[in-house]
Amino acid sequence: MNVIVLQVFVSLMLVAGSVLLYAFSVRHRDYEHSDRLALFPLEEDTARPTPAESSESKPQQ
Repeated sequence: MNVIVLQVFVSLMLVAGSVLLYAFSVRHRDYEHSDRLALFPLEEDTARPTPAESSESKPQQ
């Protein structure tokens, strides 16, 4: 019976910690960070490859 009480206590502490971290994240507006990371690969490259790099990347026939 003591194990059940301990398990309920630990579970409630995990839930309380999750709620506190979520409230902290919403207060500091960290939720936008995941949207920015998700769109990061869609940004255009600013540097153009040099002619030496482009000729090396072509397969030889």
